Amino acid sequence: MDYSKLVKTYEYLEKTSARLAKIDEIGKLLKGTDTENLPNIVLLLQGKVFPTWDNREIGIANLLMINIIHIATGYSKDEIKKKFNKIGDFGLIIEKMMEKKKQQTLFQKKLTIEKVFSNLQKLAGITGTGSQERKFSLVSELLSSAKPKEAKYIVRTVIGDLRIGVAAGVIRDSIAKAYLPKIEKKDAVKAVEWAWFLRPDYGEVALIAKENGMKGLKGVGLKLGEPYHVLLADRSPSLEDALNKFENCVLEYKYDGARIIIQRDGNRVWLFTRSLENITIQFPELVEWAKKALKPKKCIVEGEMLAIDKKTGKPMPFQMLSQRIKRKYDIEKIAKNIPIQVNLFDITYLDGKSLFKVLLRDRWELLKKSVRPIQKKLQLAKHIITKDLKIADSFYKEALAASQEGLIIKNMDAKYQPGRRVGYWLKVKPIMETLDLAIIGAIWGTGKRAGWMGSYILGCKDARTGKFLECGMIGTGIKEKSKEGVSFKDLTKLLKPLIIDEDNDRIEIKPKIVMEVAYEEIQKSVNYDSGYALRFPRVVRMRNLDKKIEQCDTINKLKHLYNIQKGKK
Repeated sequence: MDYSKLVKTYEYLEKTSARLAKIDEIGKLLKGTDTENLPNIVLLLQGKVFPTWDNREIGIANLLMINIIHIATGYSKDEIKKKFNKIGDFGLIIEKMMEKKKQQTLFQKKLTIEKVFSNLQKLAGITGTGSQERKFSLVSELLSSAKPKEAKYIVRTVIGDLRIGVAAGVIRDSIAKAYLPKIEKKDAVKAVEWAWFLRPDYGEVALIAKENGMKGLKGVGLKLGEPYHVLLADRSPSLEDALNKFENCVLEYKYDGARIIIQRDGNRVWLFTRSLENITIQFPELVEWAKKALKPKKCIVEGEMLAIDKKTGKPMPFQMLSQRIKRKYDIEKIAKNIPIQVNLFDITYLDGKSLFKVLLRDRWELLKKSVRPIQKKLQLAKHIITKDLKIADSFYKEALAASQEGLIIKNMDAKYQPGRRVGYWLKVKPIMETLDLAIIGAIWGTGKRAGWMGSYILGCKDARTGKFLECGMIGTGIKEKSKEGVSFKDLTKLLKPLIIDEDNDRIEIKPKIVMEVAYEEIQKSVNYDSGYALRFPRVVRMRNLDKKIEQCDTINKLKHLYNIQKGKK
């Protein structure tokens, strides 16, 4: 299949903002795609060559891309760099440069989907000495046969910035439209989504829909060695509210860690995060614990993984665990410095059978029978069964005193619904008050945010010296369009006159703009000069009409909130 056919679809999608029009166009493309190319086309429409859960990355840095474009077009590296700093889109740059190309290539071969997909996948497997040269060769081979528009989308795919406005929901609906046209839309979409919850690869899901229709999609099951979308918890306004929601409920610690899915198939063990990341290599000790503690030869269990202070035995901030999740080298060394503990709370697969339709009370009994706990390493989550508010409140305070986030209240009579917040689990956490902080720096944006400041450095005030200290970076809560709220464009316009200094893409800004900021929690941090970092900060509103810069919250306020958020002394 010619790559040009996909490029025509790319062009249409980039120019069209209407969601239904995008679905119609993709649906037509999928319907006319042969079985062999279908999974690849679906991935390429998402700007990917691997499913979300696959850890492999193309790995082309900006400097290498500048060199590739330089060779492909004949333009100097300085010209390319200057243009990129201005417009932030390598795809657009190579398209324009190839249209004015100084040396035209004769007898260009037609690019096929198979060739583009194959070369891009090969990029991920190249490591070691000479890897940059080999990556350069694979991309250059494609560009030498590409027309300007084809080159634009090849480069954007390599960089991971396709810019055609196709989210997962559009792909889902397009598959339903292409292969289930006679089924009621709501039911068709639901069937496609169900298959995707269990097999998070729309390329594979599209193939199932094409070959086996509704029956195939409904029959999709879990596959050991691949992740799935887990059941998520909703937030409850209060503990009392949560207890009143369910006739029969169990209360568990809400641990301050990361959700972990442990899969076992005989002597093989896989570890996945809630975001589908394979972290098996990063936690070799957990792999060994799972082999000893999990009795069934085939099973999937879920739990929460914590970082543990090896001196005190107490939980460490999530940031420490995050260091281990991200680490790809010196695994044994960091494992000694940051030990872990896993607390199990659910089982979703046992001896070849999915347990999604089994009630939580029965899944819990199956979990207890399936686990031989290794105390303080791999054990069952701390929990109680009660409807008594006084007992529940005491358990809640106990969880906070143990430096955990709060409680999860679960409906014991509920089944397991992958991938959704359906009210079966409710989390109860202390509500942290918002902070008024100054914008003291920013990072120039790329992609859709090119030309704007794309993320902002927040500062709290040191009341003693009057200086502002870094305590986080924010992008969430800022809008693309002014009519929707505080926008990147508006903030960039406000902040440009306040620029003190620039170092590449990083900007220092005179503190003047005050933002009200919400956040998940406050953590200790060595990355910011305040010594603290906001976890998952988001903009609530701009406070310039009612807050002067002198009224910003201080470092002492952050310290105070940090100490009270989990009952710390």
